Amino acid sequence: MRFARITFALSVFLSTFPFQRANAQNPAEPGRFDYYLLNLSWSPEFCKTVAPSPQCKAHAGFVLHGLWPQNNNGTWPANCATHAAGPTNPAAWLDITPDLSLIAHEWSKHGACTTLDGDTYFTVSKQAFRSIVTPQRLLDIDHEVTMAPGDIIGLFVRANPTLGAANFNVSCEDGRLTAIEVCLGKDLRPVDCVALHPCAESMVKITSPGQLPH
Repeated sequence: MRFARITFALSVFLSTFPFQRANAQNPAEPGRFDYYLLNLSWSPEFCKTVAPSPQCKAHAGFVLHGLWPQNNNGTWPANCATHAAGPTNPAAWLDITPDLSLIAHEWSKHGACTTLDGDTYFTVSKQAFRSIVTPQRLLDIDHEVTMAPGDIIGLFVRANPTLGAANFNVSCEDGRLTAIEVCLGKDLRPVDCVALHPCAESMVKITSPGQLPH
């Protein structure tokens, strides 16, 4: 039952991206996209809504939601038909993303649109994930704080000096931080984010890692 509750909550969490759903190219041809959108979900915001779990305790900061093929016009390919094999051992990627169902979802909906096989796709995803340094200030907060989206991006720029503000996008839902997005070329070098919807709030609330269920 606990796993079912977590998986259901995860499916709700995955549905909080209306702009991207509306612009999906489905079906689409693998390999036809302009850049990668690396979506890093703020796990305390997700985990506070589900029952206590080892997944939540193990991921107290940003987790890999996905490495998504994206186009410069705001569309994105999804659910591409592919003969490429999926990941041979999905559990091997639980160190960067908290749920096996999310791994399966990311491969079928996004990874299959890259022309990579599953193991290579998640290897590239991990490389992209590991390349981004989380600002220590966010990891150190011990209570809910409020911050402007531009200030959150500023923290990331200072923690990642090879990237600029144009490479980041903040996602929010109901006035709360849900994710930071990083725009990367197919070679994983930073590119400017284009045709994305930034968080429209002037200030967002950030759930503290200390608020995770115990």
